Amino acid sequence: MTKLLEVNNLHTRFKVRNGYLHAVNGVSFSLDKGEMLGVVGESGCGKSVSMMSLIRLLPPAAQITEGEVLIDGEDITHASVSRVNAIRGSKVGMIFQDPMTSLNPFMKIGDQIIEGIVYHKKITKADALKQAAKYLKMVGISNAEHRLTEYPHQLSGGMRQRVMIAMALLNEPSLVIADEPTTALDVTIQAQIVELVKGLREKLNMSIIWITHDLSLLAGMVDRIMVMYGGYVVEEAVLDDIYKSPLHPYTIGLLKSIPSLKTASGSRLPSIPGAPPNLFSPPTGCPFAPRCLHKIDRCQSEVPTLAAVPGATGERPHRVACWVDMRGRGVEQ
Repeated sequence: MTKLLEVNNLHTRFKVRNGYLHAVNGVSFSLDKGEMLGVVGESGCGKSVSMMSLIRLLPPAAQITEGEVLIDGEDITHASVSRVNAIRGSKVGMIFQDPMTSLNPFMKIGDQIIEGIVYHKKITKADALKQAAKYLKMVGISNAEHRLTEYPHQLSGGMRQRVMIAMALLNEPSLVIADEPTTALDVTIQAQIVELVKGLREKLNMSIIWITHDLSLLAGMVDRIMVMYGGYVVEEAVLDDIYKSPLHPYTIGLLKSIPSLKTASGSRLPSIPGAPPNLFSPPTGCPFAPRCLHKIDRCQSEVPTLAAVPGATGERPHRVACWVDMRGRGVEQ
């Protein structure tokens, strides 16, 4: 497979009054053309900031201090603002978490959708609106021409999210980053959006990074899962390996907290004790060590390296960052 995206040792921090918040701490991964990657973890684990860093969609207080991001072989980490603007929307599309706050309430849907295509392709507004109507129909919105004349408050939550998806796809990008796009939706609409994105991926042969805190949502949806904690990647593997043979205590804890058909009625689901680390002063050892039931002395003093599991083979071997061999201690234990 051809690599569309390569991220090497990415570090991002935020300048705050009392120092720096270290949000991303050496993230490395790659994405093939046409591949779908799920990025999962608790709130504050660095997953959204990591993906925003890829296209430098960060507030002024944020700084990328180390690493490189290559899109189609081009390093955009230190590219000019004009070059990054050219890549956003054309090569990389973004679906944001809450369409009600992402869409401008004072602008008609059509005017918001066509901004990107007019900027990147320099076509007329009339032609852009025709393209916008085409993509609204593609994402399942009927009477598309009329919807272009409406305002965000006139659409339902599910329709607003479909508008966001159409906006991300309008320039036919190679990569779409979806930042928890179903969080604000009810379960029925959530399932419809998931099926829609899966269908569009096959139809348009695009790569997708789907960010979520819900590990169960990724089942049957993505090719590979990357688990993040404390600004680090702690485990990465193909879908089946994560669900059947998780090897990091944090991943195992996340899976145990998902209800299943075997869960007894009225019983409490296991939870992970403690709280995420303070990223103002990152721990000297494994970031998960204070919450881990399997920690050893080395975990307290040395950050584990994300490395292939012994015996793992293939182009995408199972990788884990843990000093303890967790094989055989999965979710059924």
